[in-house]
Formats: sequence, structure tokens, C-alpha cells
Amino acid sequence: MNETKSWSKGWAAAAPFLLALLAMMGCNEKKEGTGAAPAAGGDSKPKIVKLAFITNNASEFWKIAQAGVRKYEQESKVQVDVKMPPNGTTEEQNQIVENLSSQGYDAIAVSAIAPNDQVPVLNKAAEKSKLITFDSDAPKSNRLLYIGTNNYEAGKALGAHIVKLLPSGGKMAVFVGMFSADNAKQRLQGIEDAIAGKNIEIVDKREDNTDRAKARSNVEDIINAHPDLKLVAGLWSYNGPAIAAAIEALGKKGKVLAAVFDEEEETLTAIENGTISATVVQKPFQFGYLASKWAHELATKPDAATTKIPANKSIDTGIDVIEKTNVVEFKQKLAEMKK
Repeated sequence: MNETKSWSKGWAAAAPFLLALLAMMGCNEKKEGTGAAPAAGGDSKPKIVKLAFITNNASEFWKIAQAGVRKYEQESKVQVDVKMPPNGTTEEQNQIVENLSSQGYDAIAVSAIAPNDQVPVLNKAAEKSKLITFDSDAPKSNRLLYIGTNNYEAGKALGAHIVKLLPSGGKMAVFVGMFSADNAKQRLQGIEDAIAGKNIEIVDKREDNTDRAKARSNVEDIINAHPDLKLVAGLWSYNGPAIAAAIEALGKKGKVLAAVFDEEEETLTAIENGTISATVVQKPFQFGYLASKWAHELATKPDAATTKIPANKSIDTGIDVIEKTNVVEFKQKLAEMKK
């Protein structure tokens, strides 16, 4: 009887503590799952969304786009893996796309290097991941959306500036990594349409396959081969610095004019010192930010996101023409974006 009373008294004293402990354990279990849906198969851990942003090469241009990706990451608290083919080859990019798709990435954004040739690879990826394109489109693929420049209109804008630079006409040459890329084809078509009937002749077109040394030597070769050449145009970002270096090395500054694309630092410096007349700049920061945003929404809210895709499946991020009159202001804005 005494033992029973002793046990009863002990339990009465311990009960409040034990009940409180059990309540705390239950509360912690409930908190752990708050705000995250459990993964398929009954796993209590929330599924991590896997997103990727794949460029078409590793040029300086893409650092600005990467800043846009990072801004979206900070806002949305998600991770977007940025992948850059080191040599800018189709094979490298295909391997990246295939690897990410096999690793279960929920959404992939890609700037296609050779859109027509890559359709089988892109379509295979689209079967497993939400696929969008940016900068260089692949409209024949099953991509859901293109984000970037209307490259034909951008080419026309550069072509209109070329017409101003050559009011009496003359010979010009065009340089790019690969003409097979949609952005290159469309930019060139825009230039050709803008200069049509203006007595301006494109006497040569050269590819460099993203080889920086070749990009410069191509320009030097053509300038030397055509003593009466009036202007050179570069269609990809690194072509601007290559053109500036070639013109300066040959002592042709002011004799051979230049009009290019994008905002490489060397290009902007060349505009400041008069080696390059103008560059048509895209909005790569928006490429990174919007591609990340759309990839995230398509991966996590596919039904709602799909209804917001424009009828033409394209979002035009716009362009600007940078000349000596506005290059300093533009460089200041660019520095702010990169922070």
C-alpha cells in the first residue's frame, strides 16, 4: 500500500513534464513539414526543384545574364544552375542538355547553337523537362517559349545604322561564330534587308566557330584582301573586340568602319575611342531573370504558367543602339546591373 501511494505520487509529479515533452515533440513534427509539399511516394522530405540555364558559349556577355539569374534566385529562394559550353560547340551543349535531362531537371532554358540540327536532342529533353529557349531560338523544337531579342529587327536596326555610316554605299563584310544559329541568320537577314537598294555590297562572310583567335584573323584577312572595304560588321558578342583589335593592329582606324552587336567591355571602349561606330545591345540581364522566372513557374505551376504564354510563344526583350553619344551613360547602367 505504501509502495502504491509512492508510485502514484511519483507519477503525479512527473506527468506534467511528460505531457509537455510529448506536446513539444508533436509540435516540432508538424513544423518540419510546414510550407512544403511532400515528395511523391510518401517521402516526407519536400522535393527540390531543379532548374538550369544553358548558354551557347562562355563569353563575357553571359556574365550579365548570369547576374539576372542570381537576382531571381535571391527573390525566389531557388537555385538555377548556369552551364556554359567552354568551347561553344554543339556537341558540348548537347551533352549538357542530355546530362541535365537524365538527372531529372524540372525545367531547362537553353540558347541553341545550331537549332535545326539540335531538334532531336531538344525534343528528347522536352519529354522529361519543361524546355524554353532564350537568345537563340529553336522554333522547330517542342520548346514552350522563347525569351530574347527579335533578332531580325535587331539586324534591321544595325543595318539602318550602316546605311547612315555609308551614305554613298560601299563594300562590307560580316563576321560571326556560326551562321547556322538562328540569331545569326536572323540578324544577317535584317542587315541585308535594311541595306537593300542602298548600293552597299556584302563581299564576304566568315565564321570562326567561337575561336577568338580566328575571329580576329578573319577580320585581318578580309581587310587585307579588300583594300576598298568600307565597313565590317560582327554579329556575336566577342566579334566586336576581335574587330576592334584587328582594325587597330592594321592601322585602319577611321578608314574601315565597324558596326557590331552586344556590350563586351572592349567593344564599349572601342566606341569611346572611335574604332567602332556603334553596337546594338540586347538585354541579357533580362534573358537570365525572365528565363529563370519562367522555368521556375513552368516547373512548379505548369497549368497556370502555360496559360500565360503569349500566342506567338515569344517574349521580346528589346534592344538599344549604343554610340559615342550615349556609351558612358550605358556603361554606368551596365556596372549597376553587374553588382
